[in-house]
Amino acid sequence: MTEPATRKADARASTADSPPDPPRVAWRKSMRERVLREAWLLAAEAGWDRVRVADLAQRAEVSRPSVYAEFGDRAGIGRALVHRETERFLLGVGAVLDGARGDIFAAVTAGVAHALAEAERSPFIAAVVTAARGGTDALLPFLTSRPDPVFSEARRLVAAWLETAAAGVPPARRAEAADVVVRLTISHMLQPSPDPSAVPERVARVTCAVLGLPSSATEPEW
Repeated sequence: MTEPATRKADARASTADSPPDPPRVAWRKSMRERVLREAWLLAAEAGWDRVRVADLAQRAEVSRPSVYAEFGDRAGIGRALVHRETERFLLGVGAVLDGARGDIFAAVTAGVAHALAEAERSPFIAAVVTAARGGTDALLPFLTSRPDPVFSEARRLVAAWLETAAAGVPPARRAEAADVVVRLTISHMLQPSPDPSAVPERVARVTCAVLGLPSSATEPEW
């Protein structure tokens, strides 16, 4: 069982052993999930720029004061939404990397391909990326330049994976490789290549070069 699968199994076992939430806590969790679900739908349909707290409250059937009490403001909703989607996204990437742990080139190629495919397949991510290409979507900073959650979490995931997959590589090189693969992947999400099918292998070759490892069995180490 891979590490992500083990974590999920442990989480399910922990949940099964836990007592039910008090009514107020259960209501708050349900309300939070409803608001985030409606925010996801609205952002996917029209872009984050057009998401309004009043609309979210109406669609989620809660009061605006309840929404503000839970999230603070509209930006708080954006952060919570991106955090949730990032967690789901990175769980998928982590599972792909773990599936090819014995071959770094193959693993990075598969991981980048998965990330790019998810960016096109997910209505939410696709809406944000499409809007970003036009320079209009206010949710974009949560996905790129701010320290949380996407860039830092993705880099942390890749760095942790490389600790085992490339244990013989100096830590500084592993950290640099993690930074490079995340930056290049996000860059290709925002500015697609004319030949997107070639991108995963190109990113994997650069990653292997930074690590000082061959990208194929016949290629010498750098």
